[in-house]
Amino acid sequence: MNRTILRLAIPNIITNITIPLLGMVDLRLMGHMGSAKYVGAIALGGMIFNFLFWGFGFLRMGTSGFTAQAYGRRDMGEAAHVLARALITALAGGMLLIVLQWPVAKGAFAVVHSSRELESLAQSYFNIRIWAAPATLCIYAFTGWFIGMQNARLPMILAISVNVLNIMFSLLFIRIFNLRSDGIAWANVASQYVGLALGLFFVSLYVPRLRKYFNVQQVLNRKAFRNFLSVNKDIFIRTLCLIFTLSFFTTQSANTSDTVLAVNTLLFQFFYFFSYFVDGFAYAAEALTGRYIGSGNRKMLVSVVKRLFVWGLGIAVVFTLVYLAGGHFMLKLLTNNSETLNAAKPYLFWVVLVPVITFAAFIWDGIYVGATASKAMRNSMVIITTIIFLPAYYLLNPLMGNHGLWLAMMLFMGARGVFLGIMAKKSVFQLV
Repeated sequence: MNRTILRLAIPNIITNITIPLLGMVDLRLMGHMGSAKYVGAIALGGMIFNFLFWGFGFLRMGTSGFTAQAYGRRDMGEAAHVLARALITALAGGMLLIVLQWPVAKGAFAVVHSSRELESLAQSYFNIRIWAAPATLCIYAFTGWFIGMQNARLPMILAISVNVLNIMFSLLFIRIFNLRSDGIAWANVASQYVGLALGLFFVSLYVPRLRKYFNVQQVLNRKAFRNFLSVNKDIFIRTLCLIFTLSFFTTQSANTSDTVLAVNTLLFQFFYFFSYFVDGFAYAAEALTGRYIGSGNRKMLVSVVKRLFVWGLGIAVVFTLVYLAGGHFMLKLLTNNSETLNAAKPYLFWVVLVPVITFAAFIWDGIYVGATASKAMRNSMVIITTIIFLPAYYLLNPLMGNHGLWLAMMLFMGARGVFLGIMAKKSVFQLV
């Protein structure tokens, strides 16, 4: 069982680690353009796309859960139909973003205030990159489907290929064609469509196995499609709550002072770094939970859940010790600004607590996605956001300042693990 978990988790960890590498290369290229406005343009435009595409993350998660359950039942026809439904939804969502690009951009730039020149560059970046939306969302669907089919290797190859191509296209468009921040946008568009073609090629490897089961009428079956959309709607609402919480954290940091914003942004990188590793086990949870629920094997489901939490706790303890021993050194790698470093010292202990407080939420998220227990995910997130996080912030912040903001965030993360754990007996284990 441990070998099966690692076979699914490790490729996803490698995939996650490649993501920040692309951002670092883009920032370095823009950082040598002679003006900070180009860095600001891709940062501002990239932030908008992070919110847009993160909101569509349900395509990966919902597809993964449904596919894993079909795989567990050995229903290869339904597995193929899930992919078709996911791709239809992805193409529809991508085209909708293109059609609505003007009001989306207008609303986003109205919220984020910047200089006219910077906004003009960011607007140009947005207008180009938005054309990658259909391909990007289809890649989400491919990734979820491959994970559901118990194959973590192909999503890893796909993600690494897209990121490497993105870097190569960025160098081409910037160094050769001198397109500056627009070059970063064109590189993203080009790499995403090459990734779409690569994803289709990988799917074609399954065609001989799945062709005889495929039925267009079953793809468009009203009940099945409605169920697919319903689960994805719940995951979308859950994701919106998460986006809201993280955005609220950043906004309140900025409202306090520029220094606090810098400190909290840097310290939150510790959370993201930990998430790259533990998320690999969450992806394994999606694949294996769905598989054993689909096959009706309760014994294996209970066993895999226990082992996933052992791995999650082990990763959390390692990161806690690393952050405890080397947190200050790691912070120095992120910045050499003495004012920021001194301001961050009183808050370093929060990042030491992050792994042990948050790992359960990651693992349970993966389990619930595999079980397609989306209503429980949605309801718990709405309750935790509105009844725990926001009241905690407004109660604690006046008393504790920035420590109150961090405590509210820790309560939010910890409560997610607790709530999902309490509801698991009914929402997950009763499914088999």
